Amino acid sequence: VAGLSPLLPPVPPLGSHQPPTMLALRRTLPTVSRRVSRCMSSAAEASDGSMTLNFNLPHETIYSEAKVSQVIVPGAAGEYGITADHVPIVAQLKPGVLQIMHEGAEAEKYFVAGGFSLTHENSVTDISCPEAVKLDDIDSAAVTSNYEAAKSAFSSAEAGSVAAAEAQIDIEVNRAMGAAIGLSLN
Repeated sequence: VAGLSPLLPPVPPLGSHQPPTMLALRRTLPTVSRRVSRCMSSAAEASDGSMTLNFNLPHETIYSEAKVSQVIVPGAAGEYGITADHVPIVAQLKPGVLQIMHEGAEAEKYFVAGGFSLTHENSVTDISCPEAVKLDDIDSAAVTSNYEAAKSAFSSAEAGSVAAAEAQIDIEVNRAMGAAIGLSLN
């Protein structure tokens, strides 16, 4: 360390903190001021408390530029809510319930098999899923039957095969769908 001391700046003794110079403050204040101004103008733009939702399937657009108060997303890392002015985030969705809250109305609930959610800086969220169905439209007998068929296909498939992987996915999706409507499938 002794050989390096000429290369390092001198270290002030403990407790001798020096205040920032006026030059440093003059350089920093305009940047801070611009950032605060941008944040304040963004907050004023989205002051009505609503967000914009785009919810798409490959074969259907469920919502396009719809004003909603909140969306609760079944993220792969955990369920989370999105409201106006949410920080931008990209999330993979897991099979589960997507809830859309409209101002003063009961939540609209969809079972989604997976997909992605992209929340942008301007209070717009895009949700893209391969499949979605309203919870009220799910037939519990069909879910139970499909779950049992998937378990049977998995047990008869060769370990590590594509058929086993597809059956495992079917098991997980049907189990999550059953849980969404109150079935306990094991």
